[in-house]
Amino acid sequence: MSSGVTAAEVESDVEVIKIEGKYDIAIRQEELQGVYVTIPGPPTNVHATEINKTYIVLSWTPPSPRGRAPVWYLIEKCVGDSHVWQRVNTAVKLRSPRYPVYDTEDKKSYRFRVITINKYGSSEPSEPTAPIQKVDPYGVPSAPGQVIASRNTKTSAFVQWEAPKHANNLMGYYVDACLVGTKKWFPCNHRPYKHTRFVVHGLVPGDTYVFRVQAVNAYGLSEESQESAPLFIDAALSTPSAPYGISLLNCNGSSMTLAWKRPKNTGGSKITSYYLDKREAGSVDWKEVSPNPAAHRTFTVENLTSGVFYEFKVQAANLAGVGLPSEPSKAFACEAWTMAEPGPAHDVSFWEVRDTSVLVQWKPPVYSGDCPITGYFVDMAKKGSSDFAAVNAEPIGHCYLKVAGLETGASYVFRVRAVNAKGVGKASDVSDPVCAKAQPGTKEIACGVDEETGDIFLNFEACEVSETSKFTWSKSYKEITESSRVSITSSGRHSKLTFVNTEKEDLGVYSVTVTDTDGVSSSYSINEEELKKMQELSYNIKHPIVPLKTELNYEILEKGHVRFWVQALKLSSSVNYRFIVNDKAITSAEGYKISHDVSTGIIQMTIEHFTKANEGTYTIQIHDGKAKSQSSLVLVGDAFKVALKEADFQRREHIRKQGPHFSEYLSFHVMDDCTVMLVCKLANVKKETTFAWFKEDEEITVDVPPNPMSGSCSLPIPMFSRKDQGIYKAVLGDDRGKDTSVYDISGKVFEDIINAIASIAGSSASDLVLQCTPEGIRLQCYMKYYTEEMKTSWFHRESKISSSEKMRIGGTSEMAWMQICEPTDKEKGHYTIEIHDGKKSHSRTFDLSGQGNVQMCYMNYLPSVDRGRVVGGLPDVVTIMEKKSLSLTCTVWGDPNPEVTWFKNEQEVVSDDRFKVTFEGGKFASLTINSVYVEDSGKYSINVRNKYGGEFVEITVSVYKHGEEIPEPKLGQMAKSPNDKNVAKVLLGQSKSSQRPPLSYLSSLCTLQMLVGANKNQPTFSSLS
Repeated sequence: MSSGVTAAEVESDVEVIKIEGKYDIAIRQEELQGVYVTIPGPPTNVHATEINKTYIVLSWTPPSPRGRAPVWYLIEKCVGDSHVWQRVNTAVKLRSPRYPVYDTEDKKSYRFRVITINKYGSSEPSEPTAPIQKVDPYGVPSAPGQVIASRNTKTSAFVQWEAPKHANNLMGYYVDACLVGTKKWFPCNHRPYKHTRFVVHGLVPGDTYVFRVQAVNAYGLSEESQESAPLFIDAALSTPSAPYGISLLNCNGSSMTLAWKRPKNTGGSKITSYYLDKREAGSVDWKEVSPNPAAHRTFTVENLTSGVFYEFKVQAANLAGVGLPSEPSKAFACEAWTMAEPGPAHDVSFWEVRDTSVLVQWKPPVYSGDCPITGYFVDMAKKGSSDFAAVNAEPIGHCYLKVAGLETGASYVFRVRAVNAKGVGKASDVSDPVCAKAQPGTKEIACGVDEETGDIFLNFEACEVSETSKFTWSKSYKEITESSRVSITSSGRHSKLTFVNTEKEDLGVYSVTVTDTDGVSSSYSINEEELKKMQELSYNIKHPIVPLKTELNYEILEKGHVRFWVQALKLSSSVNYRFIVNDKAITSAEGYKISHDVSTGIIQMTIEHFTKANEGTYTIQIHDGKAKSQSSLVLVGDAFKVALKEADFQRREHIRKQGPHFSEYLSFHVMDDCTVMLVCKLANVKKETTFAWFKEDEEITVDVPPNPMSGSCSLPIPMFSRKDQGIYKAVLGDDRGKDTSVYDISGKVFEDIINAIASIAGSSASDLVLQCTPEGIRLQCYMKYYTEEMKTSWFHRESKISSSEKMRIGGTSEMAWMQICEPTDKEKGHYTIEIHDGKKSHSRTFDLSGQGNVQMCYMNYLPSVDRGRVVGGLPDVVTIMEKKSLSLTCTVWGDPNPEVTWFKNEQEVVSDDRFKVTFEGGKFASLTINSVYVEDSGKYSINVRNKYGGEFVEITVSVYKHGEEIPEPKLGQMAKSPNDKNVAKVLLGQSKSSQRPPLSYLSSLCTLQMLVGANKNQPTFSSLS
């Protein structure tokens, strides 16, 4: 474009080019695009450009192209996701793509969409906006967005959040925290914090918290944000520090057993494995000991050379990865140990650290010497001193020792020496120092009795836990793994050991340790005197009353007997009880049976003849040793009437079941081929028992007689449809009595059957198939069975299709179809059929958008005009009374003359005494049935065909009996055509023989003759569509 030409904007659909001088060139967008449209398209980019407390301003982009006719707009709104749309500007003809909406409620969000309208019609609605809500620019801010909390340190958490969408002169934020399970929130800052991230300090390690945030401005606080995900307070994960203290536990000349101490910093996660490397002393090259890491802190290194000195180093691994390697060990000589005394103990650890005492534990030596180990000596010295003194004068036979009398705050180191018959062995490596001071918040094991159950328990609350911590309970410092005497439950910081039935063997020292902590542990000693006190308290709690599992209740038994019963948690063999009815004690007598079962704790009374006289209040009083209990049941008024009615029903049921009866009444089941089966189950039948089916009190004759001896009977109803509605009965009986089951197939039952059929048919539905027909294009979906009662919907580009002259919807028993008559490019796009079964929908799609020009496809597949076809079409449905005569007559055409074949239910009809097939003059085809019967009902069809093709037309014939109500026929609708008159002339012989019916004809002529009896002089009825 030259520099003398500029562009200016006049209207949204007009492009104006200004030329230097006095002339402008205006070009419409339609002319640029080469497209002329009448109905405009929908607007795009509908959005809110201004939101405040009073109104919402909407803007959008006009459609392009939008046609030459002027357009205006309609705005619709709906609340939230309701999809209930309401027009906004009903009284305003809006021509601008911008409009303020006032009538919206506070604190409600709305969605909007816009429709374009001109004199030719309206467009589809635009895409709806996202939910929009009015806001007060001078009010409080909106709530902050998503809150995310993550680990920071052992006592702090890092919290970050999204800023509010409407800040409204934001001043800052307040952060709140809540301990999970308490629902008590506490503030984390006391002045507004201006950033969207904050470190919360002062949290308790091992607890779990959630966080929320509020925004604040001069007008006040916003609503709270959504809560964060729960966060367990612990240090952020990292790789562990290096192990240390590598020691030699044994050597046999070709292998060495090593031990080492766990890293001082585990990285906030459990140590999962250790990796060992080795090298010969003096070498610089390290080699991997084994491809498989060690799971524990002892490991035997194999395949070593005797007499060679080796060095080792170890790395620890956790969830975060592999940590730093340890310092190399001192050089160990690979020489077999032969001393008579034991080797060193190892893994010296400290538990139950208090101000004046500590529990020392260790693991026994790997090398025991010439004879078994008999005991251990424990030596102690203050940190920094080498003057060790023996703690115990005599060897102890177990691997733990509680050392008392320590100086509070002083640090000590320990070593352990094993003893056997040959003497005292080599001392263990000196332990790490331990300070004789209890951890802050340390709590001891508490012994108590559950106030509700009376169970004796030991309870411990840890002052520190990590996310991977576990509680380990021991008796006499030996871990309790599986025991029938106790049960252990742990949650959060708490762990509870509950005794099942305490006895003398439960006496002893119980201890608990918490793994992955800094030695959190405690112990408790149960002596005989304390156990006795706990047992007495437990008994008093358990036995003040007879604990009832269920209160007094009743149930109706077979024969109409009524059972009143109560169940205690436990009964002794000396239990006493009595039933009182209306202040009168009841004993076992005629009509009453009273009993109890100690093993189940059930006490019951059965009334054999329950009548109106049994209305009243029922009470049971129980005495079991010192314990007492009482329970009452009031059975009066409506409650008594319900019980009496049920008892009478059960009594009648018992009498009914003395003869043949239905164990399961009639119900329906849909087979895989969509055949509906009415089924029932029978009981107490014999050879003489008869069975019959009825519909509307008329007996149904079935091909296979029912066999009551099989225990069940079924009635198949193939091709189920609305005609099969009605009341069905099944009756069986013999000399002992008769029983009847009634099933009303209507309303919800009919709907449930149709849904069940739809579920099977929908699952079996084939892909949509394109079929060209003389009228246009037909989309077909084959399935196991189709009936018009099924909830079937067709869609074009997500818009539901209604049956019309342009789009015809129908089907046969084998398929559902949708006919597009005289298709054009407008019919391009996605087509979908949805079959709904009440729970879900089964959909099949077909894409016509990629098929090229639809009209060309139609023309390519359109059969020749000379093909055989029915010129005068036949009606969809014919209804006629039984014993009348039926004549179906139509006019056919084709060049050369076509062949005509009639079918009934897809079987060819051949002329006989009752069926007469004629074809006269190559034009008139007829099928006459003399004296029709109900069995003649069905689907009839005519096939007209010559060498250029043919046509297949179907007619449904329904025969009803004399005296029955005449069903209203559902006649097929025949579309009109401008050429109807020409077609009629051809049929009536008023045109030249060379004239052919036009290709675009859609109407037809049908002549239906119903002759009364065999008298052909009776009037003939015909109709011309």
